[in-house]
Amino acid sequence: MTNPDVIIIGSGIGGATLAAALAPSGRRILILERGEHLRPSPVDRDPKAIFGHGHFRPDETWLDGEGQPFSPGNYYCVGGNSKFYGAALIRYRAEDFEPRQHMGGRSPGWPLRYGDLEPDYTAAEQLYAVRGTADEDPTEPPPSGAYPHPPVADEPDIADLRARLRGAGLSPASVPLGVDIDRWLSAGQTTWDAFPNTCGGKMDAETCALADALKHENVELLTNAPAEKLLSDKDGHIAGVEVKGHGTLHAPMIVLSAGAVQSAALLLKSANDNCPAGLANRSDQVGRNFMNHNCSAVLALHPLRRNRAVYQKTLMFNDYYNDDGQGGAPLGNIQMLGKITGPILASQTRLPGPVAALIANRSFDFYAMSEDLPNPDSRVTITGDQIRLDWKRSNWQAHEALVAKLKQHLRRAGFPIVLSRPFDRRTPSHQCGTARMGRDPTSSVVDPYCRSHDHRNLFIVDASVLPTSAAVNPALTIAALALRAGRHILETEFAA
Repeated sequence: MTNPDVIIIGSGIGGATLAAALAPSGRRILILERGEHLRPSPVDRDPKAIFGHGHFRPDETWLDGEGQPFSPGNYYCVGGNSKFYGAALIRYRAEDFEPRQHMGGRSPGWPLRYGDLEPDYTAAEQLYAVRGTADEDPTEPPPSGAYPHPPVADEPDIADLRARLRGAGLSPASVPLGVDIDRWLSAGQTTWDAFPNTCGGKMDAETCALADALKHENVELLTNAPAEKLLSDKDGHIAGVEVKGHGTLHAPMIVLSAGAVQSAALLLKSANDNCPAGLANRSDQVGRNFMNHNCSAVLALHPLRRNRAVYQKTLMFNDYYNDDGQGGAPLGNIQMLGKITGPILASQTRLPGPVAALIANRSFDFYAMSEDLPNPDSRVTITGDQIRLDWKRSNWQAHEALVAKLKQHLRRAGFPIVLSRPFDRRTPSHQCGTARMGRDPTSSVVDPYCRSHDHRNLFIVDASVLPTSAAVNPALTIAALALRAGRHILETEFAA
């Protein structure tokens, strides 16, 4: 595309959703994606290849806070990480937008309130064809419209589990999901959580938002096009994007949607004489306040009861989301993991295959998730092209309390054996922060519409702008923010 009006860097949830919002304007939109399309392959449903051999993981090394190398679990392809996500499309709760006290510190709240974003949540649920119901979860914030589809049905053993959890004093609810279950299962009998979407069964950034955007002739996707540097002039205007293999591309508006770590790294790498600390970084907040949910896998077993579920991930509960059950601090969200199988369990442990299969065939697998709090010392930095991620985990006491509560309820529900294991510190569990949203340019990177405080023609639209991590999956909130930013651009920049 020659002379685009907008260049969007990244085709994940943020970039693709913004493209869909802007496409009807007729403005020329060029989307840059560093990776390629995922194509169907023989290993798409092979758990040993995916979980044991890391078949789809990129050949990439970052450093942790101690300078030790590790391989991050980020994916670079059309649709970004959403091609592998668990498709849980949950709204932040209304309380998540307010300042509140946690066991590990105080959450600062947002420059928005839930009501400011609610219309965009409803629009995002339509765009991503979410399957859900607002009638089961007491913490569900008030919606202005119904979900476009009913929830994905529980399998028989999960329906029995739902009844057991209710009997144990909990309020189980259906997970809002972006999954066409019939289409997904027609391509293979596995869960979708962490498996690549090459059949179109998951409602991800490519199958929904990007497909919608590319229906318009004024939108073009350029793959194998990694952005290496943003160029700015002395007046603070972002003048262009250096793209590997494609030279320098120019557009009046630049949107950065590369994800919390890569967006921060690109801004820092783009430092120049006028912006020696990096672009959009007059506040010294770029790369700071990195957050990553505190998560654990919890397996409940009964030696005489099998779990015959294939996908399992239809149930959650938020009984301890807003307090600890006694009026104390919030603990977090519990939802089902995609069904763990013998090969998956064996690849993540040292268990022999037959033992792993014996456990997996009887396990009901839960995902406990607690909020990580913003900390300016939890940050992304760079040396040359090397990314260093120094994650300062916070609020761990709340997470331990959440796991303990879950174990108590599972034993009451008839499971004598309950095992738990925290996710590795280096495992990406909803990375966010690093370019925080706020009204004060001295303490934030973007304004409430995702526009850079320092560069009027630069927008940052991805998880990096989230001021807090909350304790639910962030994908729907990123999509809602992208739609809000898109509406703002249409009204202020593209008005006829």
